[in-house]
Amino acid sequence: MIGFYVLIGIISLISWLVSNQLKKKFAYYSKISLQNGLSGKEIAEKMLHDNGIYDVKVISVQGQLTDHYNPITKTVNLSDVVYNQRNTASAAVAAHECGHAVQHAKAYKWLTLRSQLVPAVNISSKFSQWLIIGGLILGAASGNTGIGFLIAVIGLIMMVVATIFSFITLPVEYDASNRALLWLKNNNMLTNNEQEGAKDALKWAARTYLVAALGSLAMLLYWGLKILGSRN
Repeated sequence: MIGFYVLIGIISLISWLVSNQLKKKFAYYSKISLQNGLSGKEIAEKMLHDNGIYDVKVISVQGQLTDHYNPITKTVNLSDVVYNQRNTASAAVAAHECGHAVQHAKAYKWLTLRSQLVPAVNISSKFSQWLIIGGLILGAASGNTGIGFLIAVIGLIMMVVATIFSFITLPVEYDASNRALLWLKNNNMLTNNEQEGAKDALKWAARTYLVAALGSLAMLLYWGLKILGSRN
């Protein structure tokens, strides 16, 4: 289990470094006021309407970096600071979340696939690791490697689903950022410096998903080797 804790430590450290850098970037770009004077809410509404989307509401939610698009309720949920403030960070985040709304309206295939996997991932993320550890312990304690191996394999399959989900999330997030930046640029919403700031902020946001995906893959490989090794 030492290897497991070492792997967890490495993944957690990298995730913390990227997340910390993301917070610094957004704190910095939150101090750069937009010359157009638009709030995150106004940016979001304009991008939606420019893309012919009128059935999606832009609402405010509590918390920091809690911004997201909900395809079920058709709402662009912006954190209080993004919703109300008029700076580069709020423009980048608001446009990015609207990028997901545009994906939904255009039936973007990766978003559709991701949405279809959500129910399965909600289950697998809760139970996969417990099944793996429980199966390995059961096999070692009872000497019945067959049932223990089967339980562990079921957990591993569930972990595969979660890992696939994390990698499918990558094109969804990168595409939403690309749509956001292209719209901001084509509509002259930001100055050159503001545009570069928005691009930098969204780049670091995307890296959090990349780290999560690589971390999920690392855990999958670790437990896969552990389970198959115990079988041999």
